[in-house]
Amino acid sequence: MQRTLFFIPHEIGPFPVFGFGWALGILVLALVVRLVWAQFQLSRHAGEKDPSGPPTLGQIIAGEGLFWAIAAGLVVLILPTVELKNVAGDPVGMAIRGYGVFLVLGVSSAIALAAYRTERAGMNPEWVFGLAPWVFIGGIVGARLFYVIQYRDQYIGETTLDTIKNMLAFTEGGLVVYGSFIGGFLAFLVFTSRNKIPLLRFGDAIVPCIFLGVFFGRIGCLLNGCCYGGRCEPGWASLRFPPVTKVYQEQLASGELLGMNIDLKTGKIRSVVPDSVADDLGIQANDVYEAGDFDRRPFKQADPATAEEEIVPGWMMRVSGKTHVLSPDELPERALPVRAAQPISSISALVLCIALCVLSLMITRTGALMFIGFASYAVLRFVLEIVRVDEAGQFNTSLSISQWVSVVVFSLSIAGLIWLYFVRPDTVDGADAARSGEAT
Repeated sequence: MQRTLFFIPHEIGPFPVFGFGWALGILVLALVVRLVWAQFQLSRHAGEKDPSGPPTLGQIIAGEGLFWAIAAGLVVLILPTVELKNVAGDPVGMAIRGYGVFLVLGVSSAIALAAYRTERAGMNPEWVFGLAPWVFIGGIVGARLFYVIQYRDQYIGETTLDTIKNMLAFTEGGLVVYGSFIGGFLAFLVFTSRNKIPLLRFGDAIVPCIFLGVFFGRIGCLLNGCCYGGRCEPGWASLRFPPVTKVYQEQLASGELLGMNIDLKTGKIRSVVPDSVADDLGIQANDVYEAGDFDRRPFKQADPATAEEEIVPGWMMRVSGKTHVLSPDELPERALPVRAAQPISSISALVLCIALCVLSLMITRTGALMFIGFASYAVLRFVLEIVRVDEAGQFNTSLSISQWVSVVVFSLSIAGLIWLYFVRPDTVDGADAARSGEAT
């Protein structure tokens, strides 16, 4: 796991990087270079009366001014607020997360493949680039909203502003694929309707590309340590995560990481694993686990240049009237093995993408590939939820919310296929193709 790919420090020399600092200076320099180059181009074409010649400085300011103003506002007002802070609350820099990088990589790769497939299908690839911002924004909003609603208690801050900031920090993880599908699909419907684009033909072209994005996105989940699998024996299909991850902290809080099997209702310790941390502390079966919590004393000794979230806490617990205090060095270096849910999900999405691309060469019914893609992912996700354990059962059942959504998506997809093959006239396909040819 590599949650942070690289770190941009708060200051370089006497100036900060963001706010009124280096980044703003580089932005201003870029604007000056842009204007100087434009003036140079104008001087080269001086005296010419070509309406297609280079734009004047006034035209550049009018056309690009909003972009440069937004970029400056982002550097001065927004980026300083997302810098990590140390224990004292002072900014220490910005972490470039693997999750965010692979999220962008997934989106860009999906767009590139979609443009290629759209053109191969005889449609205008510009539709993809016009659709991309809609789907990206709709997908991010849907994915984040789905996650925040599902885990809403985790995002309540001390103030309303803190709560909003917690909800908006999507590059830290906390995006649900199904939420992105729902939000992105709604944006897709709006875009195709407004631009009178043949929905089914266009959907056939771009649906396989979604799963290429999922392939990269799940690699981001692996780096972030989220979407993990259930406990398993060590092996090639298992992973062990470091202390700053959720799975490590959950295993520690349950006592399992320390070698204790605790009855959650009574606190009675059923058994202790030989040679475990608990065994070394002299804890025995039938002892009573009374309480446990993270020890924040290591935070007071931390380097001021270290972000608070990177500091590993210790652990304190009370067992049968005796208090045990464990420093970070006395805790296990890694969590117990869990199933490699993220790599399994990533590879499965890539296989689904390739399979749908191959299948598109064989299926002639317009819209069938889109519904097959939705149905296939619903089945795949339902099975993958058995591997994962980070979502609890919903509606008084053992099925997670994603499994329930899978049931709904699969049912709607099958209904869509039935409509295509038994209700929708064959002539509509030809009409779609004709309209597409006229649009391109």
